[in-house]
Amino acid sequence: MDNKGRILVIDDEAGIRQGCCRVLRPQGYSVETAETFQEGVRKVQEAIFDLVLLDVMLPDGKGIDLLEPIHACDPETVAIIITGYATVELAVDTIKKGAYNFISKPFTADQLLITVNQGLEKRRLSLDSKRIQAVEAEKAELARARDEAEKLNDFKTSYLRIMAHELRSPLSGAQSLVRTLLRGLAGELKQQQFELLSRVEIRLDAMLEMINDILTLASSRSIEADQPLEEVQLQPLVKQVIESFSDETRNQQLTVHCSGPGRPITVLATTNGLITVMRNLLGNAIKYSKPGGNIDITLQKEADQAQLCVSDSGIGIPAEDLPHIGDEFFRAKNAHLSGITGTGLGMSIVKQYVERFGGKMGVESTAGKGTTFTVSLRLK
Repeated sequence: MDNKGRILVIDDEAGIRQGCCRVLRPQGYSVETAETFQEGVRKVQEAIFDLVLLDVMLPDGKGIDLLEPIHACDPETVAIIITGYATVELAVDTIKKGAYNFISKPFTADQLLITVNQGLEKRRLSLDSKRIQAVEAEKAELARARDEAEKLNDFKTSYLRIMAHELRSPLSGAQSLVRTLLRGLAGELKQQQFELLSRVEIRLDAMLEMINDILTLASSRSIEADQPLEEVQLQPLVKQVIESFSDETRNQQLTVHCSGPGRPITVLATTNGLITVMRNLLGNAIKYSKPGGNIDITLQKEADQAQLCVSDSGIGIPAEDLPHIGDEFFRAKNAHLSGITGTGLGMSIVKQYVERFGGKMGVESTAGKGTTFTVSLRLK
């Protein structure tokens, strides 16, 4: 029979101890006994008991004095006093000192079982109450932590947007001045000066790209998050984005191939957000592809989702870096070594938008052989 609870009987009368064991053990209770105050103290310190049946008078002390060490080990242990001298004064005194109830000698098996069952039910309810309080406290703490995280995130987003706006203006000014010098509009440049200014221009372009990415990321968290989702057709937007990169693909002699069903694929998204997703996916594919390579864009329906896949034959991503794709400011090791500039925000922006649309982003890649990004979106 399953153990219904651990019970300790502390009584100097062998008949009481044996009688309690005969009644309680067949009911599924685990029962231990002690016949002295000191033995009782030792046993409650060695193990946790659900309920203690405690004689009021012991050879080496008062049973009531055991209530404190019992509850010091487990405040929820139920103590029931056994006494042959039941009085109102005794009942009040034992309750004040922490006893749950008392039972008078002599008692029947039924009386013992009723008293024990009531005591164990009280313990169960008390433990349940504590668990509920702990859960409520944890929920309150999680809610507080979530609110704090949201406030910090809002502050971070606001700070990023302000910082990016403040930096973009002087950078654009510096970029314009450098280009003026490179065109020779402020006088003829020596070869060394031209090379140095060209390097400055490249750095300024990289910094401006980072600032624009930061602004896009901040927008995906704030302005875009407040816009309701709408029905958007994928094919026209994909075509628009491909055409917007025509100069880049032509310069790198890249072939972009797009395939998909003849019928329109309509998803739940926002037009601006979806364009941003596609521009980042195609932009990354172009950036990390080798000259003369291929980029394949595939559109398809699968169950209740639309899938947009962008595959390239570029430098690929090492396996150990794949789990981090989508983390803010993360760039794969081989991307750093390639000398290609980047902010590490592009895939983070894609991830933010796709999750906002209720979709998922996946990536498959082999270092040196290319990468495929797959975006799944809800069909309308």
